[in-house]
Amino acid sequence: MFTSSQAALYLGVSLATIRRWTDAGHISCYRTPGGQRRFSRAQLEEFISSMQDDGPATTPIAAHRVA
Repeated sequence: MFTSSQAALYLGVSLATIRRWTDAGHISCYRTPGGQRRFSRAQLEEFISSMQDDGPATTPIAAHRVA
């Protein structure tokens, strides 16, 4: 199990980003009775995989130009 800080380090993002992504439902986590977030490696790998499968989040601006 990873703590929030360890998960942030594993994913290469800030602790605030991990909290934001968890609160938004992008990454699942387990909450301890004290409310601490805990992540399994499988949860983090699933998130990484979903980000790679989704591809770019936006369409390039050039695609919106009218010829």
